[in-house]
This record gives sequence, structure tokens and C-alpha cells, in this order.
Amino acid sequence: MEIIARVVTVQKNSYRVTDGSMEYQAHVSGRFLNEAVSSLDFPAVGDWVEVQKLTDEKKAVIKRVLPRKSQFVRQAAGEVTVAQIVAANMDTVLIVNSLNHDLNLRRLERYILSTYDSGATPVVVLTKKDACSQAEVQSAIAQVDEISIGVPVVAVSSVTGEGLEELMEYLPAGHTVALLGSSGVGKSTLVNTLLGEEVQETKGIREADSKGRHTTTHREMFMLPNGSLIIDTPGMRELQLWEGESAMDTTFQDVEQYASECRFTDCKHETEPGCRVKEALKNGKLTEERFQSYLKLQRELAYEKRKQDQKAQLEEKNRWKQISKNQKQKYKQRM
Repeated sequence: MEIIARVVTVQKNSYRVTDGSMEYQAHVSGRFLNEAVSSLDFPAVGDWVEVQKLTDEKKAVIKRVLPRKSQFVRQAAGEVTVAQIVAANMDTVLIVNSLNHDLNLRRLERYILSTYDSGATPVVVLTKKDACSQAEVQSAIAQVDEISIGVPVVAVSSVTGEGLEELMEYLPAGHTVALLGSSGVGKSTLVNTLLGEEVQETKGIREADSKGRHTTTHREMFMLPNGSLIIDTPGMRELQLWEGESAMDTTFQDVEQYASECRFTDCKHETEPGCRVKEALKNGKLTEERFQSYLKLQRELAYEKRKQDQKAQLEEKNRWKQISKNQKQKYKQRM
């Protein structure tokens, strides 16, 4: 019997799916494996999939992945050019940073860019509010507001409960949200707090740098009491971009606005006369750090695009080599 289910957990080649009433351990079918072209074809947490239930064994076979409305993709860690789907079919991405020692504006820009590119809506969540003074919290929010134009920013404490009511406005019933951020920023603690029970293991922070210890090892989706779904993910030591060109103008709308007002359409923002970007940098309306981050991400995206194109060309070349080899073998067999 084939039904539609949703992927709840992914651990290497093993999946757990739910049909709404029962959960099943699942694996992809042999045909699925043969037809998959890239890592993006495989199921991710949040995916809707067509499965064949093996009811007696409480297992299921995944036949295909249904089209996604959103997907957060990054370049997988390591030297190989491979895309990795972190979460799928989410409405909102909660980009989590802690307020004590972990606030990194340049990293936030990366997450916001990738979230816009995913098709989901970004919300910045600043955790561990209880460990900071009111002045420190306000200063942090002001800094984040400057680089996250139009993105909601919510400061919360899983200890005191401050900010959680405001946060729940972005987790309405029926919505799927994904928690993303580096290790130890309090994602799993936040999940436990929102669920009202200890479902995710957590550990304390180091006194020296206020860094939490990495605990989550796989992606998993939970249902909150109000009927919303939340995906917890392992912390990322770094977020290498996969795509994002189309989201640059949204993420860096301030820089793009100044660039559009330059006298020359091909202005490189270096020594050209009438450069509005250089003018904004000079009068302090645009920070040098923000502008350099914009340039760095542009270069990184261009580099990733070249790597992906080269890989695609090589794969296509190898595919035709194999086709040619198979045809020669068939010809010899007929002789």
C-alpha cells in the first residue's frame, strides 16, 4: 500500500517517516537509488515522500520525493563539490545566535542570504538573554537590525522564558520552521523549552568563551503543543554557500541601492567618479565591514558556480563515455 508521508529524521542512509498516525523506519527503494542523479534528489527532513508501507514490520520503502516548496542547501563540508539539504518544506528559518560572545554579523549575513535563497522567511533569534544586561541586549539587536533589513529580530531566554511569547508568533499552527545556527547557541535547549520536555540532549557552556558544547548529531522534526512543526539541526561550524545570487539584492538591499545610484552602470566602486557606494562609505551610511562582506560573498558565489559548472561538465563527459562504451560492447556482442 502506497501513501504520502513526511520525513521526520535523517541519519545517514536511514529515515524515519510519519503518516500522521504512525511512524516507520524507512529506506529508499533500489529504483530510487538507480534514478537519483545528485544528493539533492535524496529525502531530507521536512520532505513529503511517497512510501510503500510494510505494516507488519513497521517499516516503509521510499519511492519518490514530492516537489519541495523550499529547501535550505549548503555546500557540504570537505573538498568535494556536493550540495547538502539541511531542511525542506519549511515556511520560516529561525537563525539562532547567542548574545554572549557568539554574535557574528558576517555569519548572520550568510544565513540570511541562504534563507532567502531557500524560499523560506528568515527570523533572527538571539538566545541567552538572561546572561546579558538590558543595554547589551539592546546594543546587539541594533547591530543585527543594521544588517538584517526587514528581518524580525527576537531576543529570548530559555531560562526565564523572556521573549518566547513573541517568538511563538512566528510558529503558528500548521507551519514548519527550521532552527539553524552554529554549535552551542542554544537550539536544542530552545526546542526542549518550547516542547516543555527534554527531547534533545544539551550540555553546558565553556566559561572562557561562552560557547556551548555540540550535542545534536542529526536533523529531526518535532511537533509543538500548538500544532506547529520545528526542525532541529546540528550546529554548523561554517556555512559554505551553494547558491544565492538571486538573494543578494534582498540580503544586501542597502548596498544594492547605493550601487544602482552610481553614475556609471558598470561602476566597480573603486576610483570611478560619481560612485554612490564610495560616498556612502565616506559619510558613514555604509560600513566598510558590510561592503567587504558583500564583495566577499559575491566572489564566493562566483567561485562555487564555476566549481559546479566544471563538475557538471565532467559528469556529462563521463556519462557520454559510458554510453559510448556500452554501445561498443553491444556491437561486439552482435558480431
